[in-house]
Amino acid sequence: MTNSTRGGTEVRTPNAPDPVGPYSQAIRSDGLLFASGAIPLDPKTGAVVEGDIEAQTRQVLDNLSAVLEAGDSSLDRVLKTTVYLADLAMFPRVNAVYATYFSSDPAPARATVQVAALPLGVQVEIDAIARAGD
Repeated sequence: MTNSTRGGTEVRTPNAPDPVGPYSQAIRSDGLLFASGAIPLDPKTGAVVEGDIEAQTRQVLDNLSAVLEAGDSSLDRVLKTTVYLADLAMFPRVNAVYATYFSSDPAPARATVQVAALPLGVQVEIDAIARAGD
Protein backbone atom coordinates (compact mmCIF):
# COMPACT_ATOMS: atom_id res chain seq x y z
CA MET A 1 0.00 0.00 0.00
CA THR A 2 1.13 3.56 -0.68
CA ASN A 3 -0.13 6.91 0.56
CA SER A 4 -2.66 8.89 -1.43
CA THR A 5 -3.55 12.56 -1.42
CA ARG A 6 -7.25 11.65 -1.50
CA GLY A 7 -7.44 10.84 2.20
CA GLY A 8 -6.95 7.14 1.66
CA THR A 9 -4.25 4.62 0.95
CA GLU A 10 -3.71 3.01 -2.43
CA VAL A 11 -3.81 -0.78 -2.47
CA ARG A 12 -1.68 -2.52 -5.08
CA THR A 13 -0.78 -6.17 -5.47
CA PRO A 14 1.08 -8.14 -8.14
CA ASN A 15 -1.45 -10.95 -7.54
CA ALA A 16 -4.05 -9.04 -9.56
CA PRO A 17 -3.67 -7.39 -12.96
CA ASP A 18 -2.28 -3.89 -13.22
CA PRO A 19 -4.96 -1.29 -13.96
CA VAL A 20 -5.59 -0.74 -17.68
CA GLY A 21 -6.07 2.99 -17.12
CA PRO A 22 -5.39 5.85 -14.69
CA TYR A 23 -6.91 4.32 -11.55
CA SER A 24 -5.90 2.28 -8.51
CA GLN A 25 -6.68 -1.37 -7.87
CA ALA A 26 -8.31 -0.15 -4.64
CA ILE A 27 -8.31 2.66 -2.11
CA ARG A 28 -8.52 2.01 1.63
CA SER A 29 -10.05 4.77 3.77
CA ASP A 30 -11.66 4.92 7.21
CA GLY A 31 -12.02 1.16 7.60
CA LEU A 32 -13.43 0.61 4.12
CA LEU A 33 -11.85 -0.72 0.95
CA PHE A 34 -13.12 0.54 -2.40
CA ALA A 35 -12.02 -1.98 -5.03
CA SER A 36 -12.06 -0.89 -8.66
CA GLY A 37 -13.80 -3.01 -11.25
CA ALA A 38 -11.95 -6.26 -11.83
CA ILE A 39 -11.95 -7.79 -15.29
CA PRO A 40 -10.84 -11.29 -16.33
CA LEU A 41 -7.16 -10.66 -16.95
CA ASP A 42 -4.48 -13.16 -16.02
CA PRO A 43 -2.31 -11.27 -13.50
CA LYS A 44 0.87 -12.95 -14.79
CA THR A 45 0.38 -12.23 -18.50
CA GLY A 46 -2.09 -9.34 -18.53
CA ALA A 47 -4.09 -11.20 -21.20
CA VAL A 48 -7.83 -11.81 -21.14
CA VAL A 49 -8.45 -15.38 -19.94
CA GLU A 50 -9.70 -17.85 -22.49
CA GLY A 51 -13.01 -19.58 -21.99
CA ASP A 52 -16.67 -19.06 -21.34
CA ILE A 53 -18.47 -16.61 -19.05
CA GLU A 54 -17.93 -18.93 -16.08
CA ALA A 55 -14.15 -18.92 -16.62
CA GLN A 56 -14.17 -15.13 -16.96
CA THR A 57 -16.27 -14.74 -13.80
CA ARG A 58 -13.95 -16.99 -11.80
CA GLN A 59 -10.93 -14.97 -12.91
CA VAL A 60 -12.67 -11.69 -12.06
CA LEU A 61 -13.50 -12.94 -8.56
CA ASP A 62 -9.99 -14.35 -8.06
CA ASN A 63 -8.55 -10.95 -9.07
CA LEU A 64 -10.98 -9.13 -6.79
CA SER A 65 -10.11 -11.48 -3.92
CA ALA A 66 -6.37 -10.76 -4.37
CA VAL A 67 -6.96 -7.01 -4.21
CA LEU A 68 -9.16 -7.37 -1.14
CA GLU A 69 -6.53 -9.46 0.63
CA ALA A 70 -3.83 -6.90 -0.20
CA GLY A 71 -6.05 -4.27 1.42
CA ASP A 72 -6.50 -6.26 4.66
CA SER A 73 -9.95 -7.49 3.69
CA SER A 74 -11.55 -10.51 2.03
CA LEU A 75 -14.59 -11.66 0.10
CA ASP A 76 -16.25 -12.44 3.46
CA ARG A 77 -16.03 -8.75 4.37
CA VAL A 78 -17.60 -7.39 1.18
CA LEU A 79 -20.60 -5.13 1.81
CA LYS A 80 -21.61 -4.34 -1.78
CA THR A 81 -20.72 -5.33 -5.31
CA THR A 82 -21.71 -4.12 -8.73
CA VAL A 83 -21.68 -6.65 -11.56
CA TYR A 84 -21.39 -5.29 -15.10
CA LEU A 85 -22.38 -7.66 -17.91
CA ALA A 86 -22.02 -7.24 -21.66
CA ASP A 87 -25.09 -9.49 -22.01
CA LEU A 88 -27.69 -9.72 -19.25
CA ALA A 89 -28.71 -13.13 -20.63
CA MET A 90 -25.49 -14.39 -18.98
CA PHE A 91 -26.83 -13.41 -15.53
CA PRO A 92 -27.82 -16.95 -14.41
CA ARG A 93 -24.42 -18.35 -15.38
CA VAL A 94 -22.52 -15.52 -13.69
CA ASN A 95 -24.77 -15.78 -10.65
CA ALA A 96 -24.01 -19.50 -10.27
CA VAL A 97 -20.26 -18.82 -10.10
CA TYR A 98 -20.75 -15.71 -7.93
CA ALA A 99 -22.70 -17.77 -5.39
CA THR A 100 -19.72 -20.09 -4.87
CA TYR A 101 -17.50 -17.11 -3.91
CA PHE A 102 -20.08 -15.33 -1.74
CA SER A 103 -21.59 -18.26 0.14
CA SER A 104 -21.81 -16.81 3.67
CA ASP A 105 -24.94 -15.17 5.09
CA PRO A 106 -25.80 -12.49 4.65
CA ALA A 107 -24.67 -12.11 1.05
CA PRO A 108 -23.39 -8.66 0.08
CA ALA A 109 -25.75 -6.08 -1.37
CA ARG A 110 -25.46 -6.10 -5.16
CA ALA A 111 -26.50 -4.38 -8.34
CA THR A 112 -26.21 -6.05 -11.75
CA VAL A 113 -26.38 -4.02 -14.94
CA GLN A 114 -25.96 -4.65 -18.63
CA VAL A 115 -23.55 -2.28 -20.35
CA ALA A 116 -22.90 -1.56 -24.01
CA ALA A 117 -19.26 -2.68 -23.75
CA LEU A 118 -16.54 -3.49 -21.25
CA PRO A 119 -12.76 -2.89 -21.42
CA LEU A 120 -10.84 -5.16 -23.81
CA GLY A 121 -14.09 -6.78 -24.97
CA VAL A 122 -14.54 -8.85 -21.79
CA GLN A 123 -17.96 -10.17 -20.79
CA VAL A 124 -17.98 -9.31 -17.05
CA GLU A 125 -16.56 -6.79 -14.58
CA ILE A 126 -17.16 -6.62 -10.82
CA ASP A 127 -16.29 -3.93 -8.28
CA ALA A 128 -16.70 -4.03 -4.50
CA ILE A 129 -16.84 -2.09 -1.26
CA ALA A 130 -15.62 -4.03 1.79
CA ARG A 131 -14.70 -3.55 5.42
CA ALA A 132 -10.92 -3.48 5.90
CA GLY A 133 -8.67 -3.84 8.92
CA ASP A 134 -10.13 -4.51 12.36
